Amino acid sequence: MWSSVKSELTRRLADRIRNLYEVDHDPVVEIPPRRDLGDIAFPAALHLARVVKRNPRQIATEILEGLELPPEVRSVEIAGAGYLNAFLQRSAGAAHLLAESAVAPSAAGSKTVIEHTNINPNKAAHIGHLRNSVLGDILAKTLRELGHTVEVQNYIDDTGVQVADVVVGFLDIQGLDAAAVAAIPEPFDYYCWDLYSQVGRWFEEDPERLTLRRSTLHELESGSGPRADIGRLVARRIVARHLKTMARLDISYDLLTHESDILGLDFFRQAFDRLVASGAIHLENSGKNEGCWVMPLAESEEFAGLEDPDKVIVRSDGTVTYVGKDIAYQLWKFGLLGRDFEYRYWDEQELWQTTTTDGVAKHPSFGGAHDVINVIDIRQSYLQKIVRAGLEALGHPEAAERSVHFAYEMVALSTDTARQLGYIDDDADPDEEGKSLEMSGRKGVGVKADDLMDQLIAKAREEIESRDRELAADQLTQLARDIAVAALRFFMVKASTHRIIAFDFSEALSFEGESGPYLQYALVRAENIRRKLAASGLETEVAPEIARQLPEELWSDDLWDLVLCAAQIGDTLEKAGSTLELSLIARHALDLAQKFNALYHRHPMLHEENEDLRRVRLVATRVFSKALMDLARILGIPTPDRM
Repeated sequence: MWSSVKSELTRRLADRIRNLYEVDHDPVVEIPPRRDLGDIAFPAALHLARVVKRNPRQIATEILEGLELPPEVRSVEIAGAGYLNAFLQRSAGAAHLLAESAVAPSAAGSKTVIEHTNINPNKAAHIGHLRNSVLGDILAKTLRELGHTVEVQNYIDDTGVQVADVVVGFLDIQGLDAAAVAAIPEPFDYYCWDLYSQVGRWFEEDPERLTLRRSTLHELESGSGPRADIGRLVARRIVARHLKTMARLDISYDLLTHESDILGLDFFRQAFDRLVASGAIHLENSGKNEGCWVMPLAESEEFAGLEDPDKVIVRSDGTVTYVGKDIAYQLWKFGLLGRDFEYRYWDEQELWQTTTTDGVAKHPSFGGAHDVINVIDIRQSYLQKIVRAGLEALGHPEAAERSVHFAYEMVALSTDTARQLGYIDDDADPDEEGKSLEMSGRKGVGVKADDLMDQLIAKAREEIESRDRELAADQLTQLARDIAVAALRFFMVKASTHRIIAFDFSEALSFEGESGPYLQYALVRAENIRRKLAASGLETEVAPEIARQLPEELWSDDLWDLVLCAAQIGDTLEKAGSTLELSLIARHALDLAQKFNALYHRHPMLHEENEDLRRVRLVATRVFSKALMDLARILGIPTPDRM
């Protein structure tokens, strides 16, 4: 309703201006600060004053005299210096929102591949990884809501340094073979967490030991030998654990793409040959990069001023850097490589993954995207630029333009949360200790994602029990889980991606602050109204055709403001999807909940004797619930029946 009326009124206004003044003008749309000033404001007359050389109010009067209004618009008035302020039909607008979604899908046809999570399969996921996964998941849900075809991929770096180090730990420090590694009990990712940091210290004690890392990398890339066997085992077990961790937050994927398959199927070799043939990379014969294949970037404006603008693609020992493999992967995502993976279904995890052999004939079509969005933290910006430079060098400027890096800042811990988790002593100076505790798997520093979820669930359970609710054990467990998921997901998305966020238990779990549980509580409050109406024998639903006939004068400005806020969620999703600023969705959800809670006591229904007035209030409540449920679904926030 909102988008269509706004678009139609804007079109008619532009046509009227063209007919009057022979000027092509794209009217700007503004939202008045108060409902008594209208629902949509057009400053067109002010913008045209210099061109038409007349007083803005005179221009506004001339435009309005011949402006035909859409049926959903009650009136247009001239305000202030010459604004054209439109007032919508309130009952008709609310009725429309009862019957239809506030989001009108606008995209169709082309595919967007979103790559997110991408945790090295060498240890447990930590809190920093969760921001990546939550943002990627919400982006996928947003684009799908807008009508896009979306494919979500999780890239498994199973031939990298991190996996190699864990293999060194098992073989060269602990002396274990593949059978012994397979027998290590769960949680295997926790075991590897400690082992990985131990390997880092072991290398520091004697740098000569790094030769073991290099030999392990060679075996991982070739895919043969005992080190490769253990590497595959480690990666598979860790990935299974990561998937279970993400499933706790209702995060899922369409495809796991394995780096080992990019190498095993010679994807990189094909990309490498093209890079060499195009002159995009060359072999260094001297200097610190002697024997390496490098991409010279000194002449590119994007890399101007870098101390070392040449990026190594293949090391002198023949191993391939991350960015080299990622160029090949990016070509495949766009359908530009001319080759494809084989695929098999991982029954235990219920999703598809790539393979080099024994693939199945029937599988979904993967890759071949029109747009690619890589969700990777801001520290990877340089490498993402190189991937785009690689596409440019290979003659694919359009793909490079549509290769988007969705960057975000890191996650730290608040002072109180760091103290609760044992990272800060009780007597430590909070100014020195608690501002930023950066995650470092190599140092063994960080909050494991599963530990964080367990803590959140425990604290949510305490909060529920403190309210003296008599819930059955299974209901209490489910509700605590739902609140914990809402708390964590909302906290990860509510701040701008340009900000480092400090996770705080109390802030995330607050029932009264800017939090996921606050949104849940608003929805439960609205549902409780319906329960009380039903218990009193009053209607709990108003049919759209009845809502359309309700008297306009019964709509107070604050009730209508709530309905308009619900109507505008489509605009918010469009803006969030195009700018990748997903915090806009979280802020809109908060705005909706705050508006509803502010008018909750001012507009009672249970004891309202005027049936039409009660219906107006019920319609506003139902429109609110429907809109906030939509936003909660996109944000991945569970919606419990009770709290």
